[in-house]
Amino acid sequence: MTAKFDGPMGGECPPQFAGLQQAFQDNFADGKELGASVSVFIDGQKIVHLWGGWCDRKKERLWEEETLACVYSSGKAVLAAFIFEQVENGAIDYEAPVADYWPEFAQSGKAEMTLAQMLSHQGGLCGFEEEFDPRRWLDWQATCEALAQMAPLWPPGTQNGYHPQTFGYLAGEVLRRVTGKTVGALLRERKTQHGGNIFCGLGQEELARTAYMVKPEKPPVLGELNRYTQIAFLKKWSSPAGVKREEWAAAEIPASNMHANAVGLAAMLAPMAVAGTDAFYQERCHRDDLVLPFNLSWAAGMMRNTNGAYGPLEDILGHSGFGGSMVLADRKNRLSFAYVPSKMSPALIGDERSLRLIEALYESL
Repeated sequence: MTAKFDGPMGGECPPQFAGLQQAFQDNFADGKELGASVSVFIDGQKIVHLWGGWCDRKKERLWEEETLACVYSSGKAVLAAFIFEQVENGAIDYEAPVADYWPEFAQSGKAEMTLAQMLSHQGGLCGFEEEFDPRRWLDWQATCEALAQMAPLWPPGTQNGYHPQTFGYLAGEVLRRVTGKTVGALLRERKTQHGGNIFCGLGQEELARTAYMVKPEKPPVLGELNRYTQIAFLKKWSSPAGVKREEWAAAEIPASNMHANAVGLAAMLAPMAVAGTDAFYQERCHRDDLVLPFNLSWAAGMMRNTNGAYGPLEDILGHSGFGGSMVLADRKNRLSFAYVPSKMSPALIGDERSLRLIEALYESL
C-alpha cells in the first residue's frame, strides 16, 4: 500500500480527475519526487493544475503555482507548436524547402531538405563532428551559420537520428526568419493565461523562481554508441560546457534549456489538441533511430505514440525531456497534458512517474 504524502500541495482538480490527483500524490509518497507540477487542458480550457513539494534539496522553498523547472527536450514540442501556428497562418509550408525561408541553408547539399524532414529529425544535422569551443552554443548566429554551412551526416530523408541540441537552432532560425523574432521573444510576448509560464532565456526574476534540478542517479541508456550517438551526445562539444549556470539559463538554447511550469506546456499544446490538422499529426517517418535506442515514429516535430509512452491511443503526439518532463496532444479527446518534475530520472521516454499519471488521466475520462 502506498504511503500517504503529507507535504505541501496546491492547485485545482475536479472530482472527475481525483485518480490523477492521487497518482500525483503517490509519486511523492513513493519518494520519486522533490517538486513537480501537472496540468490538463480539455477543449482549450484548463481543467487540472496541480503542484507540490519543494524547489530545493533542503526543502526550504515551497514549489508554488508559478515555479519554473527546466524541461529540456520537452521544449521541442513548443517549437513544433510555434511552427504549426505559422503553417496555419500560411507563412510557411511543411513541404517547402527550409532554404525558402533561410536561403543560406541551401549550402552543402541541403537545398532540397524540406521543413518536414528537418522537423522529423531526418536532416542529418544531429550534431557537429568537428571539434569546437562548446561555449559556441550560447552564440545563436555562430551556431546557425555553422549549421547552414554543414553537410548532412546522411542523405536527408533516408534516415532519422535525434537532434538533441541542433533542433532548437534549426526550427528557431526558421521562426526568426519568418517572424523576425527569436524563440525567447515569441514566448515573452505571448499572452500569459491560466497561470502558465514558458521561457527561453531567463532573466533574474525568472531565475529566482526556478527549481533546483536534481540530477539522475545514473546516466540514460543510449544503446549502441555509434558515430551518430557520439556526435549528438558524447563529444566534449555536444552540449554547452565551460559556462556558468546563469549564462546558460540566460541564453536561448530552445531544444534543451526552456523553463516552464506544467500549465504553460499544456496550454501551448492545447490548440493542437483542439484544432491539430492532419498535416501536423501525419507520420513523417517510422524507423529505428540512428541516435536513440528506439524505433520512432515522427510527426512534424513531435513523436507519434507508437511506443505507448503517451497514453492508450496511437494518434497522440508527445515529447519527453531529459529527466522526466513530458507533454502530449490528443485530438480525439481534445486534450493536452503536461508534467514537469525537478527530481530527474534517467528515462529518455516513458518515465514511470509520467506513465502512472497518464494511466490515471485516461481512466478518468
